[in-house]
Amino acid sequence: MLKQRVITAIILASGFLVALFCLPAQSFIVLMAVVIAYGAWEWSALADISSLAVRGLYVICLLLALALSALWLGFDTASDPDSLDGNLFGGLFDNLFGNHLRSVLAWACAWWALALLWIQGYPSSALLWGRPWICAAMGFVVLVPTWVALAALVLMTDGEWLVLSVVLLVALADIAAFFSGRAFGRHKLAEQVSPGKTWEGVIGGVSAIALVTVCFALLMANEQSQWWAWLLLAGTTGLASVVGDLLESMVKRHRGVKDSGSILPGHGGVLDRIDSLTAALPVFALLYALLYEHLS
Repeated sequence: MLKQRVITAIILASGFLVALFCLPAQSFIVLMAVVIAYGAWEWSALADISSLAVRGLYVICLLLALALSALWLGFDTASDPDSLDGNLFGGLFDNLFGNHLRSVLAWACAWWALALLWIQGYPSSALLWGRPWICAAMGFVVLVPTWVALAALVLMTDGEWLVLSVVLLVALADIAAFFSGRAFGRHKLAEQVSPGKTWEGVIGGVSAIALVTVCFALLMANEQSQWWAWLLLAGTTGLASVVGDLLESMVKRHRGVKDSGSILPGHGGVLDRIDSLTAALPVFALLYALLYEHLS
């Protein structure tokens, strides 16, 4: 089982890196839309939709939502990042991080604040979101902003490095939380949702992020950048990733399943791999836009 899990992880990581750094930005965005669409297929099952036809319609509606988002936000007309002069506030920044996109990201972050309350209130909160059609709608609120944030970041100058930074931050938080939780875990974080997670694990994950981020800011970042901005960006992203993980755990527990699917041997489904990113990406994208003057 462990060997299978490691092999799958290596294949996934290699494929993702190749796609991120070798494909044109627009092609990568389309590929990620396919991944998100499969995540919607899995979410429809978690929402207790049994009809394959209805589940297929759900996926089609989500793809339509992604396409409309791309048109509304101007992703389809975005320039090639390689053609820019490196000034983030020119071209793509005005196009992608204008008022419309910031509004989408802000609403997404507000949604995750509400989701945190539902997680804390589970199982009582299931009265609010447990019905299939409400849970299905929740899938749109989770998945569409994830793709929007990912597309916005990758279309920016050096966007592939921004996307990779989010993935690495989430991975670091997850690994550090696992080991610190096993070593020191005593106080449960959300026992009704995910009994294995502890506050000590969260603290360990955030501490690891803080250490790495401060070292990066002091040693690698531009002289004008401020370490506190990097720390705020990375730390908040790490905390958001925990909420994303817990939300999917809550929905799976309500549905009575261990994994969202079985397409990834040793890992479960697509949602099981991207759950933390569903919250981390919108939070990172919004904060990066707001803090850019302090980060550059």
